[in-house]
Amino acid sequence: MSDKNNGKKRQKKLTCRVDFTPMVDMNMLLITFFMLCTSLSKPQTMEISMPSNDKNITDQDRSKVKASQAITLLLAENDRVFYYTGLPNYKDPKSLKESSYHADGIRKFLLSHNIEATAKVEQLKLDKQNKKITEEQYSQKLNEIKGGKDTPTVIIKAMGTASYKNLVDALDEMQICNIGKYVIDNITPEDKAFIKSFEKVSGSSQKSAN
Repeated sequence: MSDKNNGKKRQKKLTCRVDFTPMVDMNMLLITFFMLCTSLSKPQTMEISMPSNDKNITDQDRSKVKASQAITLLLAENDRVFYYTGLPNYKDPKSLKESSYHADGIRKFLLSHNIEATAKVEQLKLDKQNKKITEEQYSQKLNEIKGGKDTPTVIIKAMGTASYKNLVDALDEMQICNIGKYVIDNITPEDKAFIKSFEKVSGSSQKSAN
């Protein structure tokens, strides 16, 4: 059609419409594909060794641990952690030691008492990395190393003023230090008095509440 005013032709305007309906079907197919092919992340769990409930075992047998291999951690408020080795000597507050959750704190102490097992675990990891052993063999041997008769046994006791994070941090140290034998036990009045006696002797300004 020609324009009568200037003699030029006008272009006819066309409307463009894109139909996205097929895209909906394609998206649904892609979603279904990824749901079926993607592996969901497995929840991370932590093994905790708890005292046996066998009625045939007496309380004395249940708590009997070789003194030279026993380490007790006392978790207190303000991210404080105390420890002693062997049987507690409540009459000697200086036998109780205070540490921290830092790498040069309780971790360094635990690793120093588990040197042989730690070296074996590192070698075992190399064997697994070099595909000398299977995943199943690795898990089996790892449990055997951590549960060896010469490895330390750690008893974790948390005061009511300790935070949940303190307990989680203590359990993390068990994994980092390759401690396979550990239990969570109730703190006793003697343990609380032990900490107070330590504070009096050391002149600690921080007090751990009951």
